[in-house]
Amino acid sequence: MAERRLGIGIVGSGFNARFHVQAFGAVRDADVQGIWSPTRAHAEDTAALARRLDVGPARVFPSLAAMVADPGIDAIWLCGPNHARLENVEEIARGVTAGRGALRGIACEKPLARNVAEAERLVELTKRAGLVHGYLENQCFAPQIEAGRALLWARGARLTGRPYLARAAEEHGGPHRPWFWQGQLQGGGVLNDMLCHSALVVRHLLTAPGAAAASVRPTRVTGHIASLKWTRPVYAQQLAARMGPAVDYTRAPAEDFASALIEFTTAEGDRVLGEATTSWSFVGPGLRLSAQLLGPEYSMSWNSLDSGLRLFFSRAVPDAAGEDLVEKQNAATGEMPVVANEAATYGYEGEDRHFVRVFLEREAPQLTFDDGLDVVRLLMAAYMSAEQGRTLEFPPAGLDTFVPAVATGTWRP
Repeated sequence: MAERRLGIGIVGSGFNARFHVQAFGAVRDADVQGIWSPTRAHAEDTAALARRLDVGPARVFPSLAAMVADPGIDAIWLCGPNHARLENVEEIARGVTAGRGALRGIACEKPLARNVAEAERLVELTKRAGLVHGYLENQCFAPQIEAGRALLWARGARLTGRPYLARAAEEHGGPHRPWFWQGQLQGGGVLNDMLCHSALVVRHLLTAPGAAAASVRPTRVTGHIASLKWTRPVYAQQLAARMGPAVDYTRAPAEDFASALIEFTTAEGDRVLGEATTSWSFVGPGLRLSAQLLGPEYSMSWNSLDSGLRLFFSRAVPDAAGEDLVEKQNAATGEMPVVANEAATYGYEGEDRHFVRVFLEREAPQLTFDDGLDVVRLLMAAYMSAEQGRTLEFPPAGLDTFVPAVATGTWRP
């Protein structure tokens, strides 16, 4: 295994899967061997993109079972929708335990599952099947996060003491596909969809490089959720027109803003804080990722829209819809930041490079399904806190069986 190339199968063919396909152009020792999606036409499009980018032969599989059984598939990147996640892992585990194929590992996109019960079941199935597992959290592998964290810990923390406050945010105007907006399919709203990034990033920044995740232990969580934009009548109508009748925010809304204050206790007994914020109601040039880390004599700051490249288009330039300048682009005239290589900037290249090396047995995984389960527990605690309107000790009672009101369709902002 250590001397061969890794054959990768991708489950899913949407926006996220296409980001990974682009990222594999910067990854050595791996080929995208196949794509499977329940929507054949979408799978064909994504496979064609992989072949066009020369990242592998990328044939379209007729079923997930056929992909698992193919001896050329060594690892699967699970990039399908949240409501299909557990079903997909059950199918993969059945094939592996039956002795079909040569699958060694599985990497799963965020969030690991829609609630704690689903996440625990997913972890159990994967470990019982004997698969190496990796949790795909791209923002922890963003070059600016990696470099800033390493430098602050090596210089500032070493000389003046550990950092004590981390902030992370992901903000844009809303997701691409209808299922994201449906709480019962997605598992919630923006908190479940995107706070999974920010919650892990703040813990990652507060954890010393090389130290175990358990060295920074969550002890209290305060969560807030709100619908700031998309339940307003005019925007609810716009959303329904764009996403179809299944997305009706006058009847079954999900939150479009969420925040969580996570209080941690370190292995040395220090109290440190993580502030995580996320939004589908942000209006700006496009997707904005940001992070800060603060300590007694130092700080770092990152904003993905400070890209170093800006273009200007006057009113005379015809308006054109698209995302050729930045993900979730909201405008096409005026001064616009350009993120020239989004797959690198957002961390997809770094995480894919890392997990290829993990599945080739060249390094230990930095993030596993156990980390993904920890994140789901934090998300559910934040939902519980928001619903109860108070700070909760972590982990709160009933967390393993809790399902947010947003996910049951009973939340009313």
